[in-house]
Amino acid sequence: MNTVTLTSQGILLADDRPVEGLPLACLGVQVCLADDCTLRSYFRLIETYPLLSELNPFFEASLEQYRQSPSSGCMEPSLSHLLLTKTVEMIGFPGKPRVEIYHSLYGVHEKGLLEIKEFPLETILDMPLKLGKLKHIVFGDKVDLFEFDTVFTLFEVIDAIVWELSFHGTLLACEIRR
Repeated sequence: MNTVTLTSQGILLADDRPVEGLPLACLGVQVCLADDCTLRSYFRLIETYPLLSELNPFFEASLEQYRQSPSSGCMEPSLSHLLLTKTVEMIGFPGKPRVEIYHSLYGVHEKGLLEIKEFPLETILDMPLKLGKLKHIVFGDKVDLFEFDTVFTLFEVIDAIVWELSFHGTLLACEIRR
């Protein structure tokens, strides 16, 4: 089992068969998304395999928000799809160099990428979800940017998306305090 596929129904397939029982053995495996995968598929994955929700403390709030959303039609008309990216930044050369690796989830707009925290969850749940390329950025005397095809593990997808969703509601929370 070198890859697993996430279906739109939130089922993991390995060798065209559903992964049954504990999905932990799949966490380090490359994940592919079915063509009809959406952000809702991601939440269905967590509901199908509840043990995965223990990977990150932000799941409780995100799942609650998901469950309060409409069961369909959650589309943001200004976006074509959601894109999960991976970035590797090499920083500080010359000087004391360091490497930072992180993931980001964006809404894809005709003019570029938009942060998803600007959109309520109930407006993006049924948006198609796609995996992007790796951006390699080298900061130094000048900035170099390269893009590469890459793979994402199941763990990276699960953790990166819930991390990005943890910023949902921060704008509302700020408004309530005023």
